[in-house]
Amino acid sequence: MFIYLSKKIAIPNNTKINAIAWNKEDGYIAVGGEDGLLKVLKLDAGGENETGIKTRGLAASSNLSMNQTLEGHTESIQVLVWNEAHKKLTTSDQNGVIIVWMMYKGAWYEEMINNRKKSTVVGMAWSADGLKICIVYEDGAVIVGSVEGNRIWGRELKNVYLSGVQWSPDGKLLLFSLKNGQVHLYDNEGNFIVCFLLTFNPLVTLMTFQMQIEIFCNEVTLELIPVVGLDWYNGQNGHMHALCPNLAICYENGRAQIMRNESDINPVILDTRMIAVHCSWNHNGSLLAVAGRQYNDEKEVNLVQFYNPFGEHLRTLKVPGNSISCCVWEGGSLRVALAVDSFVYFANIRPDYKWCYFKKTVVFTCCRPQRPGICVSFWDISNNQCHSVYVPILLALDGFGDHCVLVTRSEADEAPGQYGLILCNTLGTAVDGKYVDIEPIAVTMNSLHVIVTSKNNFIVWQYKTPKSSPVTGNRAKCTMFHIDDNPTGAVEVIQDLEHLDKIPTSTHQSVDPACCITCTDKCLIIGRESGLLQYYALPHVVLTNKYKIASRPHKIAINCNSTRLSVIDVAGIMTVLDISDAVGRPSTNSDGNKLERKDVWAMCWASDNPQLLAIMEKTRMYIFKGIYPEEPVSCSGYICSFNDLEIQAVLLDEIMESPERPSNKDHLIKLEVKSLRDTRQLLEKVGINEASLFIEENPHPRLWRLLAEAALKEMNLPMAESAFVRSRDYSKLLFVKKLKDINSEAIRKARVATYLKNFDEAEKIYMEADRSDLALNLRQILGDWFRVIQILKNGASAPDYLLKTAYNSTAEYFVHFNNWATAVEYYELAGNTEEMIECYFQLEDYKKLESFIQILQEGDPLLKKIGDMFAINAVNSEAVQAYCKFGNVNAAIDLCILHNRWNMAIDLAKKFNITKISDLFIKYTSHLEEQGSLFAAIDVNIQAKFYLHAAEHAYKLADQESQKSNKNVLRVKKHYVYAARLLQMHKKNPNPAEWASDPMIYENAWKGAEAYHYYMLAQEQLYSGKLHDALCTAYKLQDYVNYIRPIDVYSLLALTACLDRSFGVCSKALIKLKTLPELSQTTRSHYIKLAWDIFTKNEPKDLRHNKLKCSNCQHFVSDWRTRCPKCKIHFPTCIASGKSIIEELSQTWLCPQCHHPAFESQMTFQNACLLCHANK
Repeated sequence: MFIYLSKKIAIPNNTKINAIAWNKEDGYIAVGGEDGLLKVLKLDAGGENETGIKTRGLAASSNLSMNQTLEGHTESIQVLVWNEAHKKLTTSDQNGVIIVWMMYKGAWYEEMINNRKKSTVVGMAWSADGLKICIVYEDGAVIVGSVEGNRIWGRELKNVYLSGVQWSPDGKLLLFSLKNGQVHLYDNEGNFIVCFLLTFNPLVTLMTFQMQIEIFCNEVTLELIPVVGLDWYNGQNGHMHALCPNLAICYENGRAQIMRNESDINPVILDTRMIAVHCSWNHNGSLLAVAGRQYNDEKEVNLVQFYNPFGEHLRTLKVPGNSISCCVWEGGSLRVALAVDSFVYFANIRPDYKWCYFKKTVVFTCCRPQRPGICVSFWDISNNQCHSVYVPILLALDGFGDHCVLVTRSEADEAPGQYGLILCNTLGTAVDGKYVDIEPIAVTMNSLHVIVTSKNNFIVWQYKTPKSSPVTGNRAKCTMFHIDDNPTGAVEVIQDLEHLDKIPTSTHQSVDPACCITCTDKCLIIGRESGLLQYYALPHVVLTNKYKIASRPHKIAINCNSTRLSVIDVAGIMTVLDISDAVGRPSTNSDGNKLERKDVWAMCWASDNPQLLAIMEKTRMYIFKGIYPEEPVSCSGYICSFNDLEIQAVLLDEIMESPERPSNKDHLIKLEVKSLRDTRQLLEKVGINEASLFIEENPHPRLWRLLAEAALKEMNLPMAESAFVRSRDYSKLLFVKKLKDINSEAIRKARVATYLKNFDEAEKIYMEADRSDLALNLRQILGDWFRVIQILKNGASAPDYLLKTAYNSTAEYFVHFNNWATAVEYYELAGNTEEMIECYFQLEDYKKLESFIQILQEGDPLLKKIGDMFAINAVNSEAVQAYCKFGNVNAAIDLCILHNRWNMAIDLAKKFNITKISDLFIKYTSHLEEQGSLFAAIDVNIQAKFYLHAAEHAYKLADQESQKSNKNVLRVKKHYVYAARLLQMHKKNPNPAEWASDPMIYENAWKGAEAYHYYMLAQEQLYSGKLHDALCTAYKLQDYVNYIRPIDVYSLLALTACLDRSFGVCSKALIKLKTLPELSQTTRSHYIKLAWDIFTKNEPKDLRHNKLKCSNCQHFVSDWRTRCPKCKIHFPTCIASGKSIIEELSQTWLCPQCHHPAFESQMTFQNACLLCHANK
C-alpha cells in the first residue's frame, strides 16, 4: 500500500480537536473538540480532468459540500459515534451530556438529549444492526438503550473504572476496557460470564464471576498501562479467510494484540514503539491503523502505522503538528482522517490489491459477506462477463500471455506442501498446478515459467498448458534455489542430461531476505530488503549481475527488451536503472540519464517501446519517454496495459464497491500519450499534411495508422497508401490498392466506412447507390441477421433462400442464449421443422411434439427423433406411435420392453406380424437391442452363430447410415457388403432356430452393396472424363431406386447422358424426374426449364451408337442396355467397369465370394473383388 497526505482543514479559533467519526455509508465526518465544538463535514467528489474523462474516487477534486456547526454542547467533546443503519449521530461531552442528532431536510438537528452529570462518558458503541447502543461512564456505570431512545438496562460496576466499550460482531457480547489495562467480557444483558481466569503466570490462578481477556502483549509490571484503543471488526464486508483476527486491543505504551475471538490464546502481538492514542480497523478488517507519537532526536513526531491482521507492518505515515488524537477510516478505506491539534488532515491510500491483467481479462479479489475465503473474479473486459472462483487463502497472483497463476494456502497451517500454485485460464479454470513447501511472498511469470519466492528461497517452475504440452513433454521441471546461492546453471544442465537426483537446496534463514520479484523471458530480478537487486539470466537461472539501491525495494518492473529496470522503494521513490550491461549491451547509465520520482505507487512499461514508461504519482499519471515526462493526467486507476501509445487502466477502487457487477463503461479508462492526442488534434483542426510532418518527427505505427485512416476518410488514397507502408501494415495496404480498382465513388466510400467500422453509414451508402445486394452481404458478414430480415422486408431483392437462412440464423442466436420460445418462432418462419421439434422438446411442450406425429408423413426421419424424445422422458404411448409411423416397429417394441410394457409389446408384435416376440433373440437379442446398440447386437448374434439375425441387424445399420443427410457413401456400401456376407455365412451354416423376417432378404442380399458401388463408380468415371462409361454405369442405377433416392439416380443419369450426347436417354431421365411425386413445384419447374433449354437445341436422339451382339439371340443392342429388347434376357454387369456383359461370357471373371462377374481385362491388375473386397 501507499499513503500520502492530501488535504488539510483548519478549525476556527485554533480549537483543539479531541475526536473524529466518519460515517462509512454516507460520508459525513463528525469533528468534536474543546469548548463544545461540534461540526459535521462532508467531502464531495466529481468533475472532469483535462482530457475530458470524468474523474472519480481519489483523483477527483475534494471540496466541502457540508460544513455545519452543531450547537448544544458547552464542554469538551469526548466521544462521537455514528449509527449508520439509522443515520444518527451520537455525541458526548466532558460533563456527561449525550445528544442524538438526526438529518432533516439536508441539515442535522438535535433529536434527543440525556444529561447525566455524575461522570464523564468514556465510550459509546452501536451494535452491528444499529438497534442498541452501549454507553459506559468513567465511574463504572453502563447503560444500554434502544435506537428509539428507550433504556433497555443499566448496571453500576463497583470499583471499576472503565475506558471503552465494543460490541461483538454477533451482538451477543460486550467488551469493556478498564483504566488498569484489563479487558472484561459480559453478555448483552449485562450478566457476568462465569469462567475461570487462566494466565501463563504460574503464580496466579484466579476464579471470578467475570471473564477477563488474556493480555499477552504487556510484560509483567506493577505499572498500570491503560487501554487507548479497542476495536472489534463486525465482519459485515467479509473476511480475508475464516480464521482472520478481528479484535484489536491497543495500549498506551504502543503494544497491541490482535485476536481471532474473545478466547484466543495465541494472538498476534504488535509493538509499535510509540505512545499510542488510538487504533481502528478499515471497512473490511484487512488493515489496522494505530496512531500515536514517537520521540525522535528529542523531537516528538506524530505517526500512523498500518498493519495487516497478522501483524505485518505495511507503512508508516508521518503527520505534522504537535499532538495527534484520532485516526478514522473512510467507507471504502481509500482515505483516513487524522485529528492533529486544530486541524483535520486527510491522507489518501492506494491499497495493494491482489490483482493482475492478462489476455483482456482483469483478475481481482475481494471478500464476500457470509462467504469464507477469497473470491477471485475473472472479468473478461471484451464481452463484460465475469467468472468467479473461491480459494481458502490467496497470497499472491500474477498473469502473462494466456494464463495467470494463483498462489494459495490450505487452511491447515501445519499441512505438508500447504502452498499451491494454480495456473488458470481466462475463465478461472485450472490447467496446471504445483505444490511447494516454501511460504511465498511474491510471484511472477513469463511465457514458460512461474517463479515464486519466499524470504529465503525461490522456485522456478516450468508449467504446462494444453498448447505447450506437446512441446515440453510430460516432464515439468521445478527447481529451488536459495537467495544467497550463486547459481551458474551448469549443475542443472548436467542433472537434466544425465537424469541425476537433484542436490537438496538449503532453506536456512537469510540475513537479507527477499521482498519483491519480477521477470521477463530473458531475465529474473529479485529484490532484497537491503536494496540489493540480483539479476538472473533465464532460462538456466544464472546469477550474472547485482545492483544496489539505497532503500528497500517494494515493487520492480522490467521494460519490454530487458534493458531498463524501474524500482519503487518503501518510501514511494521510483528509480530507473540501466541493466543493459547484464544482457551484453553497452550501458547508458549516467547522471544525465537518471530518472527518479517521488510519491510513486504504480508503474507499467510499454509492451512495444522500451523507452515508454507510465507511472502513478499520487493521483496523477505521468508518461515518460526516456527521462522526459509528458503532461500529467488526473487518474486513480491501476494500469492494466501500455501498448500502441494507449494506456488501459482499471478503477479497482470503484469495482470493490460492487465487485459482482464490473462494467466496461464505468470501471475501465483508456488514456492516450501526448503524441497520439496531438496527432488527433492536428488531424481534426489543421490537416493531413501538417499531421504527416508531425508524425515524421515522432514516428510510431499507431500514428501512421491514424494518419492513414484520416486520409481514407478524405479519400486521399495516395496519402493512405504511403501511411500504411510506413506502418508496415500489409493487409491495409492491399485494401487501399483494391479501393483504387473500384470505379464507383459511392462503393468506395462505403468500403472505407466499413473499414472504419461505421457499418450503418456503409449500409446507407449502399442503399442510396441502389446496391442492396452489397448491403445484405455486409450484414451477412457481420452476422447481423436481424438487419438482414429488415432489409428484405423493406423490399430488397434477394434469393428466396436468403430470407430462410436469415430466419434460421436469427433463431440460432436465440438458441445460443437458451431462449427457446423466441427461437421456435423464427424456425417456424423458416419452415425448419427439425429445429422446431428440438425447441419444443427443450420447452417441454409435449402437446406440440405430439401434433407433429400427426402432421409428418410416414417414414419421415423426424418421427424417429420425436419418438426418441418421448422415449427419453418415458412418455411411452406417444413414443410408440412415432416409432410405428416411422416404420421402426422394433424400436417401439424395445421401448415397451425397456419399461416393462410387455402387453403393448405383444400387441405391436401381433399387429405387425412379428413372431416369437417373447424370445427376441430369442429373448430380445441379449438385452443389447433394447439399447439400440446394433454393433453389439451384431457381434452377439455372430458369436451365437445366428448369422441371419446378425445380417438383419447389419442391414438395419446400413439403412440408418443411408438415411442420414450427411452420409458417407463408402461407409454405407461397407455396411451393405458386411450384411450380405453375413447372409452368405447363414446360407453356408443355416441355423434351424432362425427365420427371416423379410423373405426378400435372400434375393436382395447384394442389392444395397451393388447400388452404392455403381453410384460411386459412376461418379468416379464422370469426374475422370469417361463419360460413356459413366452413362453405362448410371443406367444400371435405375434398378436400385429403393436404396438411392430416385432424384439422385435420374439426375446423375440425365447429366451423364447429356454430356455423352445421348439425348434420348437424357430425355427419358428428365421425364422421369418431372414425374417424381416428392419434388416441389419450384424444383419441378426448374427441371422443365432445363429440359426446354436442352431439347430446343438438340433432338431427343442418341448421337452415339455403340452396338454389341446379344450372346443369346445375336441381335445388336446398345452397350448401355441392361436387357435385350428382343429376347428379354438380362445382361450381367461388370463390377469393374459398370458395363453390361452382352457378348460371350468366356472373357469374364467371376468372384468366388459374391459371384459377381467382371471383364477379365479389368481384373488383371486387381488383387481383390471391387464389390465385396474378397481376395482373388
